[in-house]
Amino acid sequence: MKNRDRFEILSLILHIANGYNNVTVTKIMNRALLSYNQMKEHLMFLTEKDLLRYDEENHAFKTTDKGMRFLQIYDRMEDMIKIWPQLQRAR
Repeated sequence: MKNRDRFEILSLILHIANGYNNVTVTKIMNRALLSYNQMKEHLMFLTEKDLLRYDEENHAFKTTDKGMRFLQIYDRMEDMIKIWPQLQRAR
């Protein structure tokens, strides 16, 4: 497995919290392949920045509207980076 940068991990967590119902800490850890300490650090950052919210009633995480905007921008940038080598070769 390749090393992932922080933004890639944050994006993955937001995608997980958006794509599944009742996303618990354990589900995020397992799907994102993170240790407990890594997961705790990233969840704290995402909730502090209002990109992710914790639903006390369901004990689950959900991506906020702000988090969805982050994902849209991140995904567009990732797509642009992927096609960059193709554009360079076409010159």
